Amino acid sequence: MDFSPLPTSSLIGAFLLAFPALFSIVNPVGAALIFDQAMGGRSRPERLKLARAIGFYAFLVLLGSLLLGGYILNFFGVSIGALRVAGGLVVAIRAWGLLMDPEQNEDRKANQTESAQSHHDVAFFPLTMPFTTGPGSISVAIALSSQRPTEGDAVAPFFIGASLAAALVAILVWLCYSASGQVMRLLGPSGARVLSRLVAFLLLCIGVQIIASGAENLVAKFLLAHPG
Repeated sequence: MDFSPLPTSSLIGAFLLAFPALFSIVNPVGAALIFDQAMGGRSRPERLKLARAIGFYAFLVLLGSLLLGGYILNFFGVSIGALRVAGGLVVAIRAWGLLMDPEQNEDRKANQTESAQSHHDVAFFPLTMPFTTGPGSISVAIALSSQRPTEGDAVAPFFIGASLAAALVAILVWLCYSASGQVMRLLGPSGARVLSRLVAFLLLCIGVQIIASGAENLVAKFLLAHPG
């Protein structure tokens, strides 16, 4: 039986690559606990409205990073191999920080939501950017976009699969934020930290895999350029 990973040129392969990475870095469950604390003074209808808007904005941010990030870097002459190695390093370093010190990440997110307690129009800033989908999420999405195939016919399935993954993560953000009170009672801070460490380890593995893919690409190009 063949247990080799699905190629990223397939829709399912792209989805299975993108969803764990985006879910791990966005962490809707852990963020919902901080959202519940920050929005404690708002009514239930207000919180539901905010959750729906944040989910929509988060989808736009992730989708834009997935579709445009890699092409923008290529425009500046960055090769696919270099982009993958750099993106994988960003993902791995980010995952290592989440794995070793999730409390620091919680404190940072809590500080980002302080201004949201006294203002009304906060769905995009700061609750979407940078609280839900900040620089870390954008860098992970750009790193994922570097995994796109180079063949023309395989590009569309990759971006469809990755876009579906972004949409599912955004839906989970909406659902978790809408049910943030129940999530808080179910998990609590300790349970959220355990979950954060589990998904951070998964993200670390994905980062290493992206680095390996980029290194393989660079080595192959070097060997072609220096056959002797």
